[in-house]
Amino acid sequence: MNLYHAIILGLVQGLGEFLPISSSGHLVLTPWLLGFSDPGLAFDVALHLGTFLAIVLYFWKDWITILKLATHNVKLNNSSELQDSSFKKNTLLLLIIATIPGAAAGFFLDGYAETIFRNPLLIAFTLSFVGLLLYLADRYAKHKKNIENITKKDALLIGLSQAAAIVPGVSRSGATITAGLFLGLDRVSAARFSFLMSAPIIFGATVVKFPDFVRAGVTHVEVVGIVTAAISGYAAIAGLLKFVEKTSYKVFFWYRLALAMVIIFVWLIA
Repeated sequence: MNLYHAIILGLVQGLGEFLPISSSGHLVLTPWLLGFSDPGLAFDVALHLGTFLAIVLYFWKDWITILKLATHNVKLNNSSELQDSSFKKNTLLLLIIATIPGAAAGFFLDGYAETIFRNPLLIAFTLSFVGLLLYLADRYAKHKKNIENITKKDALLIGLSQAAAIVPGVSRSGATITAGLFLGLDRVSAARFSFLMSAPIIFGATVVKFPDFVRAGVTHVEVVGIVTAAISGYAAIAGLLKFVEKTSYKVFFWYRLALAMVIIFVWLIA
């Protein structure tokens, strides 16, 4: 790894984690397409730490509100801060429910994530298939619900979709946003809930893999990767939320389909 590679992968992780295009898929594809060595999952930990910082920095006020709602007595929920919130007293519980399937998938399928799941043709398929589901959910579902209307059943179904993101190319944000849209969430609410529920899963993945990261050695290259992922991740969150206020997720379907075609073409001529 050098600084150039660290910056590229930091940008890829930050943008891919929050845009519905698959960070894990891009982290496998980028070295493959550009011809440098895959840094492996140990370096991925540094990049995930960067995106965790991005999600905490962007949503820190939301997290404070969610924790206040979860821990305050109902009689104390009279402040304008809590009354004006789009969250509910059980929003923290909903996020926990949504996190469990993804955490279980990471625990039981981690070995596959490091081996057979990192296959370019598999990524090409998952990119195009999940992209099509995102397009259909965005185009045909009724987007009338916001975060305040999410039920425990909704949270569980969105969490189950997150479990599929163990396969590169699926995209954690792509799967959860798609599920949210199919369940009737509006475009912004689907993205916000997806981002909020990403915090514990990214943090958990970082903690589990942190010993590998330390054993590999922490140098200025890893620090650059963390900082780059944090900055690009913050920009991706802010950009996507503003983008979907005015338009649809359709562009991401076309991007995913185009990338899948590029992968297949490169694989055929290699």
